[in-house]
Amino acid sequence: MVFPIHELAALGTATCWATTGILASDAIRALGPFHFNLIRQGLVALLLAAVVLVSGSMALPDGKTIAILAASGVVGILLGDTLNFAAVGRIGPRRAGAVFALNAPMAAVLGWLVLGERLGWQAALGIAVTVAGVALAILGRPAQTAHRFEQVNGRFRAGLAFGLLAALGQAAGALIARPYMAGGLDPYVGSLIRVGASGLMMGVIAALPFAPPRPKEITGTTLLLTALTAVIGLLLGMTLFLYALKGAQTGIIATLSATSPVIILPLLWLRTGQRPSAKSWAGAALAVAGLALIFTR
Repeated sequence: MVFPIHELAALGTATCWATTGILASDAIRALGPFHFNLIRQGLVALLLAAVVLVSGSMALPDGKTIAILAASGVVGILLGDTLNFAAVGRIGPRRAGAVFALNAPMAAVLGWLVLGERLGWQAALGIAVTVAGVALAILGRPAQTAHRFEQVNGRFRAGLAFGLLAALGQAAGALIARPYMAGGLDPYVGSLIRVGASGLMMGVIAALPFAPPRPKEITGTTLLLTALTAVIGLLLGMTLFLYALKGAQTGIIATLSATSPVIILPLLWLRTGQRPSAKSWAGAALAVAGLALIFTR
């Protein structure tokens, strides 16, 4: 019997991403989504730079490729991640994670419209199933006694809109980078360019008069949570994902790594002591089934 180590690594990736959503929730509400993302991008850039230097893969592409990847970073990371964190702060990590899973069907549709990629009946069915699963997963407002991770802060529709725009930003950013990353560029170098450009742009915005207000107080706990999201979500999660891709089919790995909307449910149960509803389980399972149809076509 062959031990499915690469498939387990992909599930480890999904677990890292689900854990990041839970860890980020309190830090986002303390710092605001913009400054949380700004601090996180600085930490992520340092981690990526260290990985690139240690691996000896610091071979920069040509200027055009750097510019395209930088634009991809601004769209997918600055806009996509900041809006996703805004959604987490408003509708909680579970709902935000389910909505963010829509970036996969959005990317499939954009690839069909913009790049002329094939979109067959299986992918179309997968898109419909994913949308239905996400809709089911986010139905209903939580009870007044629900844990703060399940509470809706502010207007639910605003949080949902942030989540949808975040998924679109992620899909568009991936679409911009795809032709250049497919050319054999080291993924850590590509990520460093994208994250560096996003962090630089965020730093410029932070210095402008119309920038989001800075948090009044940044505690050590908040900084620790922010740093953990960078280490777990990027360094560990991305390393496991790249390792998984080396030993299994891309479609299988992409599907397994996209199971975070399901994995986050028992993690939230452990963290809050409150069992997720049957709709949450069913919706998350449907969303992952839809993603499997998209990725394995």
